Amino acid sequence: MTDRKPPGVNFESWVDRQIREAEARGEFADLPGAGKPLPDLGAAHDDLWWVKRKMAREGLSVLPPALALRKEAEDAYEAALDAPSERAARKILEDVNVRIRDMMYKPPPGPPLGRKPFDVEGVLAERRARRG
Repeated sequence: MTDRKPPGVNFESWVDRQIREAEARGEFADLPGAGKPLPDLGAAHDDLWWVKRKMAREGLSVLPPALALRKEAEDAYEAALDAPSERAARKILEDVNVRIRDMMYKPPPGPPLGRKPFDVEGVLAERRARRG
């Protein structure tokens, strides 16, 4: 059996020629990810995959403002307990309390905040007790 093409099919399109010449010049030799499987190849189809990937790369959140502040308050509480000094812990708590109060008085659309400002002196007493 020979590798003969039927008559009229022995042409090379402009695109095919550009690709062939680029390969000959070695322009595809060092592409990042070459020879590796495609990421998320077996994952379920998601129409917004590129949005989610971009947001993760940029460090953006999709949480409503109240939920994002709840998370920030939890992180601030832990950071205050682990702070190197009482002054730093107080600053962390007072800063997050300002944002909590602002949201309590001007609630954004979405779920409610569902928390009060921290009792700074109470958290500092807990921090002192933990440190012994």
